[in-house]
Amino acid sequence: MPADRILLGRIGRPHGVRGHVRVQSFTADPCDIASYGPVSDDTGTRTFRLRVVQRGELPVVAVEGVADREAAAKLTGTALYVARDRLPAPAEDEFYHADLIGLVVEDASGRRLGTVASVNDHGAGAFLEIDTGAQPLLLPFTRAAVPVVDLAGRRIVVDPPAEVVVPPSPRVPEGAAA
Repeated sequence: MPADRILLGRIGRPHGVRGHVRVQSFTADPCDIASYGPVSDDTGTRTFRLRVVQRGELPVVAVEGVADREAAAKLTGTALYVARDRLPAPAEDEFYHADLIGLVVEDASGRRLGTVASVNDHGAGAFLEIDTGAQPLLLPFTRAAVPVVDLAGRRIVVDPPAEVVVPPSPRVPEGAAA
């Protein structure tokens, strides 16, 4: 995904027979999903104008041009993106997920552990999935576990909790560049 677009939400199941859909919104207030103007799909080829018709954790949204349940069902799972320049700058110690993905992950000693593959939150708090080249490493995205986020340096420093098993560094054959 290009860095100039940010994922705002994902269309869920249809709601009713008039073409409305539930939306999983990734905005601070879920109902702000329609506040940033037209959104587009992951390819950028389809554009949608949204209007919140029922507030809630999963707002019910009318999509311009979608008038029945069958058409709404075809949109299920569609990711909704907005141009980055239409969003406010994140506050200090806040980050857009897109800014974290791909950052190098190091421990306090400078040992490279991998790169951020994704940022997830399934209801119990955000966590980072670190691609280690072997089994993924999952870390809570808290100040204690991630004390340094250096966007300019394209890296984060982690201090995994004791219960998180950090895989050993991959072995580099003698004579090979690290």
